[in-house]
Amino acid sequence: FLPSASPFTCRKLAGCTLFITGASRGIGKAIALKAAKDGANIVIAAKTAEPHPTLPGTIYTAAAEIEAAGGKALPCVVNVREEQQIISAVEKAVKTFGGIDILVNNASAISLTGTLETETKKVNLMMDVNVRGTYLTSKTCLPHLRKSRNPHILNLSPPMNLNPMWFKNHCAYTISKYGMSMCVLGMAEEFRGEVAVNALWPKTAIHTAAMDMLGGSGIEKQCRKTDILADAAYCILTKPKSFTGNFIIDEVLLREEGVKDFDVYAIAPGHPLMPDFFLDILFLVGASQASKVSGSQLEGPEGARVNAGAAPAQPLSAVAETFRVIQGAMSEEYVRSTQGIFQFELSGEEGGTWYIDLKTKGGSAGSGKAPVAADVVMSMSSADFVKMFTGKLKPTLAFMSGKLKIKGNMALAIKLEKMLTQLNSKL
Repeated sequence: FLPSASPFTCRKLAGCTLFITGASRGIGKAIALKAAKDGANIVIAAKTAEPHPTLPGTIYTAAAEIEAAGGKALPCVVNVREEQQIISAVEKAVKTFGGIDILVNNASAISLTGTLETETKKVNLMMDVNVRGTYLTSKTCLPHLRKSRNPHILNLSPPMNLNPMWFKNHCAYTISKYGMSMCVLGMAEEFRGEVAVNALWPKTAIHTAAMDMLGGSGIEKQCRKTDILADAAYCILTKPKSFTGNFIIDEVLLREEGVKDFDVYAIAPGHPLMPDFFLDILFLVGASQASKVSGSQLEGPEGARVNAGAAPAQPLSAVAETFRVIQGAMSEEYVRSTQGIFQFELSGEEGGTWYIDLKTKGGSAGSGKAPVAADVVMSMSSADFVKMFTGKLKPTLAFMSGKLKIKGNMALAIKLEKMLTQLNSKL
């Protein structure tokens, strides 16, 4: 999808051999297809040989697409947890294509669960696939990469960010992804001048089968296509081997390369995009100013401003005051356009159960459970709830950072965010 006049659309990867883990679907396959258009050789090192009951694609269907795009494909059954399978696939690749020029460590496992909720087998899976698999595949390919004219290793892993926020809600997953990034730090220096080693990470959520499972129905509208990572990867892999040790964000690199139209990468052009994990700066983008309130102002938890209005002798808590304002702002229009019931399970100083009914005629909001079963249950701290409803914390950002947990209809949760934008001026 890069501009036709771009300098990196000529066949720079023609004849190159790419060994890509997890290339049967998603981001790995997108990178493979991009290189295949140049006439590259692609080793599809992935687990899925037989069709999966819920996930699309096998190493053989991916191979057919790669060949149709103009490349040569070598499908290999590889579970990166099994060292011998990696070794056998690398030997087969060298025998078939004469060597390996590029390794893309894309295979990854994810479980966004807290320490006590993460089963040992899930911890083992993430550590084995993300860290150990990346390390062993790199180790096995490196002797062959060193013989290439312009060798590259590219890991799909984030810039390392020691903000505790990125550890507290999914410690095991974060450790495993940062393990991949530490491979970049170490190997880039160890093989400087011989092999380029870099990391690539998306600025926004990318629509894959994994994202569908994590986010549920409607999440795709907040995502970009895998094409953006394929184009960014192509830029990196066609640079000289002196370009090494970098942690690259897809959009940042493509802007530097002259790409201006990013709507082509959006699933739903114009729709707000969900930022990806580990990128703090995104949490500052789009955050609204402190909400405008009338009457006297009280400082709620963590400095959240709430409107006291005609306050009673005992001022309402920040949460109760927020629901009072929401109830006052109810309208038939909100009810007609939303058609959902939201339950909030709040923890912390002002914890408790609250609801917003935007399905029943006239709508209502208050403490306790909703009059009928909730379509969406949201769990978060009372302090973050107040921030979210006063425009200081966007729901999508709260969700991606783990501050907000959502069960139920994700599309309705997105509708609520739209309503909040309109309500902010009243809260």
